[in-house]
Amino acid sequence: MEPLEVLTISQFKATCLAVLGKVKRTNKSVLITRRGEPIATINPPPLPERKQSWIGSFRSKGQIVGDIVSPVIDEKEWKVLGE
Repeated sequence: MEPLEVLTISQFKATCLAVLGKVKRTNKSVLITRRGEPIATINPPPLPERKQSWIGSFRSKGQIVGDIVSPVIDEKEWKVLGE
């Protein structure tokens, strides 16, 4: 485990927004100290939950019944429709 980056409270106060952005970007915590004593730890936010994709959600629920390749109507009827 990597050691935490340590900042004094005055360093944190002067660069607060940059430190928060770095914590989020690098996903590494920062320890804030006052007179050498730890007073706070800035931790990265938890990763957002991934929404489950709907693609493939009916994979185990469907069932093929019959021929799915052949035309639905007879070939003679197709000729009639084309005229």
